[in-house]
Amino acid sequence: MPEDELTSELGEFRAMVRTFLEREVVPYHAGWEEAGLVDREVWRAAGKHGLLGLDVPEEYGGAGVADFRFRAALSEEIVRVGAYGLGFALHNDVVAPYLLKLANEEQRQRWLPGFCSGELVSAIAMTEPEAGSDLQAIRTTARRDGEDYVLNGAKTFITNGIHADLVLVVARTEPGSGSRGLSLLVVERGMPGFERGRKLDKIGMRAQDTAELFFDNVRVPAANLLGRPGRAFLYLADNLPQERLGIAAYAVAGAETAFAHTLAHCKSRTAFGQPIGSFQHNRFVLAEIATELDIARTYVDRCVEQLNTGELDEVRAAQAKWWATDLQRRVLDRCVQLHGGYGFMREYPVARAYVDTRVHPIYGGTNEIMKEIIGRSLGI
Repeated sequence: MPEDELTSELGEFRAMVRTFLEREVVPYHAGWEEAGLVDREVWRAAGKHGLLGLDVPEEYGGAGVADFRFRAALSEEIVRVGAYGLGFALHNDVVAPYLLKLANEEQRQRWLPGFCSGELVSAIAMTEPEAGSDLQAIRTTARRDGEDYVLNGAKTFITNGIHADLVLVVARTEPGSGSRGLSLLVVERGMPGFERGRKLDKIGMRAQDTAELFFDNVRVPAANLLGRPGRAFLYLADNLPQERLGIAAYAVAGAETAFAHTLAHCKSRTAFGQPIGSFQHNRFVLAEIATELDIARTYVDRCVEQLNTGELDEVRAAQAKWWATDLQRRVLDRCVQLHGGYGFMREYPVARAYVDTRVHPIYGGTNEIMKEIIGRSLGI
């Protein structure tokens, strides 16, 4: 597709997303934060607007758009209105690749149409109370018994955990085999023994349904095995770069939004008879942020291009995730400071963003793990 045509289509897509958010999300998001959960209907509304399963082939109900720029644009527009309760990015950017790469035809027919319509909300369950970034420490087990796997264990910090109808569970199917003994099983809502625990009480993203999940002798049909047994660690390693790039794109957009609010505040707020942004120190801080964001945006956009061409590797994705999320944390801290006392009030977007985005250096692999990945690539 010619660049100008692509740019036009991307612009039209962004405009459609903005209209959707203004009508279906912005008026209700504060109420969802009070309730601690988004309305399930927003998922169906997103499905009707074609915002779910963007890269899923049209024959299964998706838009058939493989270009990651469209998914990044959706996430960026969500961030710009502060709608951190929506779990669309996890659904589109994290779960979808597993289904598209690993699901057989029967599984595609069974799950993808609902995935795209919003009738089936998805989640992926990796993290456990005693296993976060160290996936080899996973204790959840799945023992083969005839035509089923018998699943036992617990997961925590699961995005979309309350609403999820499909949960991709990482479980140990081969005891004593380390990373080679992990498999992916798709657990469906209503399976006996599958229970949801607490909706976790987070300091930010309060409308996002992050939850505990429990599996007590859940009989999961072998037909729900995703991919080959014992290969989950390799599948995770293959898909994590896209997940981490999605977080980086989210972080840059969030930092840009906070900066825009802060710049406007610094131009309108006066002290000692002049705009606070005109004081040299504040002007220098704003100049630093503007420059840092320009550099981060350039790098993340380049990584998106590499993802589209199949060139993005785990090291570049780790660099993008670490740098963008750490920069966002530093930008938000300075933006709150520049707002003075107002920056501590939840009615101001920067205050909400300060707590909503603090998790970005933690999930998707902590930034310390990102540095470990980068460091190992240097041969040290």
